[in-house]
Order: sequence, then structure tokens, then C-alpha cells
Amino acid sequence: MYHSVESIDRGKGLRSLHVPRWLFKLQLSILYMLGYVGLDMDRLLPYLKGEKTGKVFGITFDDGYENNYLNALPILKKYKFTATCYLLANNIGGKNYWDTEKGFASHNMMTHEHIKNWITSGMSIGSHSLTHVRLAELSKSMMKKEILESKLKLEKEFKIKINHFCYPYGSFDDATEEIVKIAGYKSAVTVVRGVESDSPNLFRLSRVFITHRTYPHLLLLKLFSSYEKRRKK
Repeated sequence: MYHSVESIDRGKGLRSLHVPRWLFKLQLSILYMLGYVGLDMDRLLPYLKGEKTGKVFGITFDDGYENNYLNALPILKKYKFTATCYLLANNIGGKNYWDTEKGFASHNMMTHEHIKNWITSGMSIGSHSLTHVRLAELSKSMMKKEILESKLKLEKEFKIKINHFCYPYGSFDDATEEIVKIAGYKSAVTVVRGVESDSPNLFRLSRVFITHRTYPHLLLLKLFSSYEKRRKK
């Protein structure tokens, strides 16, 4: 689970969400040297279902930061990895307003052109709702709007099928999960920490939280030990 791929100065809020480009490259290079292949959610799905086996891991980006395109994409292409970026359908080319409203620094989101190039480069996109709200706190009708309309809007905008969803803030409940299923998504990711193997609940997928301090030793601990389970939220 990545968010932003760029360096942020010490003392800045939400610094942990911003992984420096050099560290992102180092992380992927280590997994590449170990024989692993990074995959977007469409390509990862058969492995999660137990239909395929192999040394693979999923790469996801939440929110759609511009630096995912500028900084992460060239590195992904270098290692022939693919990744899924979860976008806010009403915030293409916008800012991270859910953070700036709380006084945190402003960052650009990917534009329509960036996203088109992201897709043509072999990457995929998913929905992160319309407006980055805590879904479990909404009425059922508003929940449906955020989940279904974001899918339809992205599909219309980019002329592709949107199969995967990411719960903003990791906020979901049984009703949220059911709406995601009915809307036609094939998976949904959470912020629950953990490494998934085959045959998990595809609509409550755990992820490994990568931060600005996930250096090589910690990356390996997170992926190949029970470290993340102990840190589970």
C-alpha cells in the first residue's frame, strides 16, 4: 500500500505517506532481485483466487497523486511491474483537499492525460469513491452513490472496466462490502495490515503499509514474517 512517491521535509505532517523516489526504487529492486513480480489488481486476482501460483505481490497506490505518474511509473516500467492506482472519480487533476482542509500540505493529483498514459503503460486503475469520505458513516443511499457512481464515472471517462475498489480511510462495514459486491467490483482493499495468500475474502483484502521509513530490513520483515499481523489495526 503506497500513497505518494516523493520526498517530504522533516516535520511536515503525514510524512509517512510519502515514500522517497530512491526508496521506492530500492524496494522494488530488492523484490525483483528475489525473483518476485509486482502486479496490478487485475493480474493479481487469479493468484488471490488460488487459480495461479507464483512469486508475485500486488502494488497499489491510494488517491492518485501526480507523483505516482511522474516518479513511480518509470521505476515500475524499469522492472516490468504493474500497479493499480485507486482514483477519486470527482478529483481528477485536483488536490488532496481531504488533507489540506486539516492544514496539511497541498499536492497535485494525476490529470486525465496522466491517467490515460498510466493505463496505456500497462497499469490499471480502480475506484477510491467519488469524494474520499468515510463510507461506513454514510446513509445507505449516499454509500451507494459513492461506490457505484465512481465506478460508472471512471468507466465512462477512461473507456475501461473498473473492477477494484479501495475503502477511503479503510472505513467499511458489512453494508459497504455488500454494496461493493452488488456494484460489480471484483475486489476491495482495506488498510488492515497483513500479507494475503490464496483464497482470502476478496472484499476485505489486507495490505502491507509502506512508509518513508520502510528500509530494506523492515520491508523484508513486513513481507516474510508475522510483523504486519502484530501491527494489525
